[in-house]
Amino acid sequence: MAHKKAGGSSRNGRDSAGQRLGVKCFDGEAVIAGNILVRQRGTKLFAGRNVSMGKDHTLFARTGGKVEYKKGYKRRTYVSVIPEAKN
Repeated sequence: MAHKKAGGSSRNGRDSAGQRLGVKCFDGEAVIAGNILVRQRGTKLFAGRNVSMGKDHTLFARTGGKVEYKKGYKRRTYVSVIPEAKN
């Protein structure tokens, strides 16, 4: 009778779901208050005008307007929201 030696169980086969990090709203894009602009680990990008940072370093818009990315102090990139002018 043919026999097969007992195969060991594979030690791989585990993987976590992606964290969906990154820039969600790009330069020049129109946003409303509360929109998430960037999801990040640590402060790769910093909060500028009309932008706040959540406890997990997520940047979100405090007011509606257009998104702006600018280099600033110590080569930091600041994300701001420029409010739309009302006529």
